[in-house]
Amino acid sequence: MKILIIDDDPAICSMLKKVMEKNSWECIVAYDGLAGIDYLEKESFDLVFLDLNLPYKSGDSVLVKLRTFSDVPVIIISAKELVTTKVDLLKIGADDYVTKPFDIDELTARAEAVLRRNTPIKKETFAELRHGQLTLNREERRAVLNQQELQLTSTEFEILALLMLHPNKVFSKQNIFESVWQDLYRDDGHTINVHVSSLRTKLAAIAPESEYIETVWGVGYRLGRLES
Repeated sequence: MKILIIDDDPAICSMLKKVMEKNSWECIVAYDGLAGIDYLEKESFDLVFLDLNLPYKSGDSVLVKLRTFSDVPVIIISAKELVTTKVDLLKIGADDYVTKPFDIDELTARAEAVLRRNTPIKKETFAELRHGQLTLNREERRAVLNQQELQLTSTEFEILALLMLHPNKVFSKQNIFESVWQDLYRDDGHTINVHVSSLRTKLAAIAPESEYIETVWGVGYRLGRLES
């Protein structure tokens, strides 16, 4: 696995690099936003750790730019604790958010969960899923709706795959979090809401007449029941 760390704090970068390399993950460090974008445009990565307060180009601007050409998973690492900040970043394509100062074991566990979600699966494990005009190829990690490719983040892809694997099941926010993040539920509800909302927006942009994700009020979400 290859990880890019974008943070202007040398101490944090050094610690992250040391811990990640103990897991046999290759790490590259960029100390400002412009350098981070330069690496991302020239090389392929499996995961990005991204600070918000960066020289030359802020972390949120880096994320916006990145999402125009890549769906690489991004974990935000920031001292900002505001819920609005977290929600806004999830809306523009972040996969997870960790507040500084952070527990290194927790951060490592979240990184492992994101990398597992983004690892191609074997063909025999329901590699291709279909629902109406929506097709999900889990081996190639491609989603196509009405013959148009959907640009999904890793987390959006996995939430959609979870619903399509179990088309009749209603998933609570806790169900979704523990299935996708593969961790104990510790979300305030905003993370799941934002990812599902973003996913719905992308689906509706191509197929506005169809409800591919249905809300079951007071319970959670399930795959929409399309009219035949």
